[in-house]
Amino acid sequence: MNRKPELLAPAGNLEKLKIALLYGADAVYLGGKSFGLRALGGNFTWEEMAEGVHFAHGLSRKVYVTLNIFPHNTDLEKLPEYLAFLVDIHVDGILVSDIGVFSIAHEKAPTLPLHISTQANNTNWASVNAWQKLGASRVVLARELSRSEISVIRERTTVELEMFVHGAMCISYSGRCFLSNYLAGRDANRGACAQPCRWRYGIMEERRPGEFFPVEEDAHGAYVMNSKDLCLLPFLSEIVDMGIDSLKIEGRMKSVHYVASVVKVYREAIDACVQEGKDFHLRSSWIEEMEKISHRIYTSAFYDHKPNEDDQIYTSTSYEQTMDFVGLVLHYEPTNRLARVEQRNNLRIGQDIEVFQPQGETFSQKIVEMFDADGSPLSVAAHAQQIFYVRMERPVENHAVLRRRR
Repeated sequence: MNRKPELLAPAGNLEKLKIALLYGADAVYLGGKSFGLRALGGNFTWEEMAEGVHFAHGLSRKVYVTLNIFPHNTDLEKLPEYLAFLVDIHVDGILVSDIGVFSIAHEKAPTLPLHISTQANNTNWASVNAWQKLGASRVVLARELSRSEISVIRERTTVELEMFVHGAMCISYSGRCFLSNYLAGRDANRGACAQPCRWRYGIMEERRPGEFFPVEEDAHGAYVMNSKDLCLLPFLSEIVDMGIDSLKIEGRMKSVHYVASVVKVYREAIDACVQEGKDFHLRSSWIEEMEKISHRIYTSAFYDHKPNEDDQIYTSTSYEQTMDFVGLVLHYEPTNRLARVEQRNNLRIGQDIEVFQPQGETFSQKIVEMFDADGSPLSVAAHAQQIFYVRMERPVENHAVLRRRR
């Protein structure tokens, strides 16, 4: 068994950064307001990024920042100033995909570790070694690789390797897509993807303009480029055995509930894998937890087979989940067993909830008493991000997620 790999989680904003780290991530990756590929994902101001790095380093964890757009000339004007800021706040590495950005970063910020993004299409050992010779300290493997290809790359390279193990899949090669730019005028390769692969499509015959025909005989239409979500949890033991250095979760635009759940499951699984060695087995509780969060049907994608028609979802672009995220515990007062909660979904007296915690075990209880911020009895918490109090049957950790079954 190789050493324990890093668990790398997405951080779409400061709250998600803290949740990811508190639920067990070794490191997070995030983007600023520019240079990253998730322009619509909230992202961080300079002040928030500095606070996030400070928080992570206080827990002895790491923060990596994305600079992985394919920039045009005008995008480069503010790059040196941004790099100087990242050095100043002591980020632990930057993700780049463009050789020009790589070159500028190498020159202007030589102390910043350079990680090569999956956008650079790293599909073979020769390209991985080439990046290392240029000065890269880590290479993120392309998603389009089988287990045997990954194994060969690991055997023939010495640089740190990172790979995606969970999250949404892009229909285009390593995420390099031009559909969004063509159909919506939003450049996916500069961070503004409109996700046209999730749209519903039909066929129009040129002599019958405006008359559309479904691609399949289905009342909902056809989603011909809508991939299932990646989940490599069942293959975790062999991935760890390969010696992959960092296991990456996709999802900077996903919810706090998603980040907390996926991170905790992979944290427990990685720890168990390393501790148990050949006795490691997949827990049904982990699989059940993955069904509770918002997700598309899972697939192992390229890892163990060549994707085919079974790896797409044709009837809908909607997500599945068995639980709704209803509140986040901000503070717990043990003397009166009251949890101060920020509302995330409608919650009322008499409902059964599940309490999902950063470290402790998950438990269920019925909502018997709630109070508003002034201490008056409350029958329903109906307002977005409303602050209220819930009487708990058992002690609960700060940052616990409250959820109810759909």
